[in-house]
Amino acid sequence: MLEIKHTLCPSCSVGCGINVVLNDGEIVGTFPYKRHPVNAGKNCSNGRNSIDCYQNKFESAVVSKSETDVEKAIADVSKELSSADASSVTVICSGNNSLEEIEAIKDFAESKNYNIAFYADDLKDFDAVASYDDVEGASNVFVIGDLLYENPLIGRRIVHAKQNGAKIYALSKVDKSVTLNIADESSNGSVQEFLDNNNANIDESSVIVFNYVDAQEDLDKIEAAGCKVLPVFSKSNTKGALKIVDPKSEAEIIEVLNNTKLLLVFNDDVVEDIDFDFGKISKIISFAECENETTKISDIIIPIKTWLEKDGSFVNAMGENQAFKAVVESDALSEIEIIGKLN
Repeated sequence: MLEIKHTLCPSCSVGCGINVVLNDGEIVGTFPYKRHPVNAGKNCSNGRNSIDCYQNKFESAVVSKSETDVEKAIADVSKELSSADASSVTVICSGNNSLEEIEAIKDFAESKNYNIAFYADDLKDFDAVASYDDVEGASNVFVIGDLLYENPLIGRRIVHAKQNGAKIYALSKVDKSVTLNIADESSNGSVQEFLDNNNANIDESSVIVFNYVDAQEDLDKIEAAGCKVLPVFSKSNTKGALKIVDPKSEAEIIEVLNNTKLLLVFNDDVVEDIDFDFGKISKIISFAECENETTKISDIIIPIKTWLEKDGSFVNAMGENQAFKAVVESDALSEIEIIGKLN
């Protein structure tokens, strides 16, 4: 029997709705949630492929490259933690975690005096951000990054703005940027140069939309521009995580990692995100849904529920709290349940 269930796409911070198709209880596909206010019946390829991790999820724990029982693997993690110096233990949380999970991870790390690290694409939390409707209604849109390719449902709002008469100014490091194809004026220089060169064109009715900066100073310059801004994060709940855990820059995380002997990674791919020699760390433990670059080098892997198997909430790029429900039941443990066993 076919069944349709609504949930949120976990692929970036836009917060699109998505329908998951089940056949006799098994997930077989996705299609857009037409009545969802964020994406109004559209999903990008990342959204359409978002069930891949569920279909390739870890079924067993792994210790020293061999499959084992989850409870035994958790006991091994407890043993590692009990013998470690707290100052040499680092916990990585992520924008892939729900609000509820981030609170639990933070409480766990702080109660044990472990280091906690969270990477937010070298971006930060802005107190007031533009809504997606603000982007469509702007007189000028300044785009930093290839958002039409990397975040297509925000890109769609930028296209609508252009159709509504807005002028599009775009900066991208990518030679064949999709966003540059629709821009009225384009650049491939630095963020500082882009903002300085366009300073005279930025007014109160403008919006700056961006998914990267070159340096922390760029964030101050964007905030001081005198218009609405919208940072778009690569992970679904980075905006929410920023309200709970202070982010670290890549350089700051590397400094922490240099003094780490035991690394716990909660639902993140820190190896993909951070340019660091992880071979320096004595032991890496991943709590993960499916294989990624970090799990490939982990000493212990604990399988966790995928986003399709749990309830929770994310905060999207424009600051809206979005709750979601489990689409399927699962015997896997959630991160919160695992932390309960480690305490």
